[in-house]
Amino acid sequence: MMYIKGNNLFLSLVLFILSIHTVLATEIKATVDRNPVSINESIKITFTASESPDDDPDFSPLERDFEILNQNHRNNLSWINGKSTRSIQWILKVMPRQAGKLIIPSVSFGDDLSNPVEILVTKSLSPSSSNNTNDDLFLEVEATPERPYVQSQILYTLRLYRRVQLAQASLNEPELTDAVIEKLGEDKNYNTDINGVAYVVTERKYAIFPQKSGIATIEPLVLTAEVVSSSRPRFNGFFNRQVTKTKRVTSRAITLTVQAAPIDFKGKHWIPAEQVYIEEKWSGDTENMKVGEPLTRTLTILAKGTTVAQLPELHSEIKTAQLKTYPDQPILKEKKEADGLIALREEKIAYIPSKSGSYTLPAIEIPWFNTQTQTMEIARIAEKSISTITSAPSQKSDAVIESPVQINAVDAEPVIHTVENKFWMWLSIALALGWLMTIFFFIDKSRSKLKEKPVDIREIKLKETVKALKQACAENNNVAAKNALLAWGKIKFNSNSLSAIASNSEARLRDEIDLLNQSLYANQKGQWRGKKLFQFFVENSAREKVAKKVNDALEPLYKV
Repeated sequence: MMYIKGNNLFLSLVLFILSIHTVLATEIKATVDRNPVSINESIKITFTASESPDDDPDFSPLERDFEILNQNHRNNLSWINGKSTRSIQWILKVMPRQAGKLIIPSVSFGDDLSNPVEILVTKSLSPSSSNNTNDDLFLEVEATPERPYVQSQILYTLRLYRRVQLAQASLNEPELTDAVIEKLGEDKNYNTDINGVAYVVTERKYAIFPQKSGIATIEPLVLTAEVVSSSRPRFNGFFNRQVTKTKRVTSRAITLTVQAAPIDFKGKHWIPAEQVYIEEKWSGDTENMKVGEPLTRTLTILAKGTTVAQLPELHSEIKTAQLKTYPDQPILKEKKEADGLIALREEKIAYIPSKSGSYTLPAIEIPWFNTQTQTMEIARIAEKSISTITSAPSQKSDAVIESPVQINAVDAEPVIHTVENKFWMWLSIALALGWLMTIFFFIDKSRSKLKEKPVDIREIKLKETVKALKQACAENNNVAAKNALLAWGKIKFNSNSLSAIASNSEARLRDEIDLLNQSLYANQKGQWRGKKLFQFFVENSAREKVAKKVNDALEPLYKV
């Protein structure tokens, strides 16, 4: 009997404890601002408690079916008939991840739980399927052409149509694997009508250059916008608070068929473009060049519908010791027009002849592929002949020496002065010649010492590393390129890392070295391209070489 009474007492104690816990538990109510909701629209979830819950909320269970855009927390206190009422709210703006019946799960606030809520998420028709007639906000994209050649230009046009007011919006950039993507100019805004419905249009253009042949897909663009609600605005104290809802729209993906270069293209450099123009200009008369004096030739190539990285070097070395060439660092520019990219490469070359005569500069021919006519064309500068002459000697000093002495028949004294002056003049000339012979003797001696100078092993090693780097970049071998760069940097700067070499380089080469470094640790192998690295490497070295050659430019004057 006592055992039964003991059991009853224990059960009563448990029920009493549970009842206390139930009383002490905080009620947290979850509500949504609308139901159903479209998959491309945000929904607001509000969690309301009358007093502080056991702990901070854990919203991670929501992330399975919803994307959390933002969240706020606020305390409300009101007085009604002299009685205070308090509430605590957590407000989340979320975007459904899928259509169908979804459950907003219970959210734990420590030991306290919110109630689950079921919502219906409906599918929205895409702009293409609905013909864009009833959408307040949608995207249209197009790519021209959809069957491009590798490294040729694709014009990608995005248009955002809207008939609602946007408080804020964000749009991602187009993405295409193994491609160079450049935004063209500023956005354009204009109005249009679609089936009698007025829209404001924002148009944006990109130039895309695929670097690899095959099937490629430009991923859909996603616009996330805060759309101003047409409902009556709320007033919060003295401030008018704008009511918005988040809406997301997506463009269609575009699949490209990227064609390889035609097998009948014979050029050394593959240049797909809409137009290519090449010209030359000279700083003086090419028919009367003077020995020892420089004459500058300016070569310019202009191409529409390609990048400046595609443009080849124009200058070629002249295989003659009597005409020395000193190329300057090339000027590279890109201009972004609404209908595509325009690339320019300008090279200046100084020619200094050391001997009179005629010299022939070979013709310059740049084969390129016309993407408009689908044919191969050649941009050409014809063969050029230049003539050099020896500078005419000065006659002034000879005239002074050979001028006859004027003798006054009446007064003989000036004759004595003339003879004395002539004696001192010849003595001065003799002393000057002796001094000049001494100078030339020391110059000739120093030159013979220079000729006996041993071979510069450092320069030979530098040339070998540059040759290895060129081959590695041509073969797109990032490991070999790294090794060649490290060997070059060790000799040049005593550097032991790619980052140290990059710090001694110009901005474009530094960026390419960083890309090389990233490719060495990338998950996908074989994506690195070495063309730009070697191009910017050569251009980075050009300024140092030009400075040295300018100092040597007077050398032919001593050899005349």
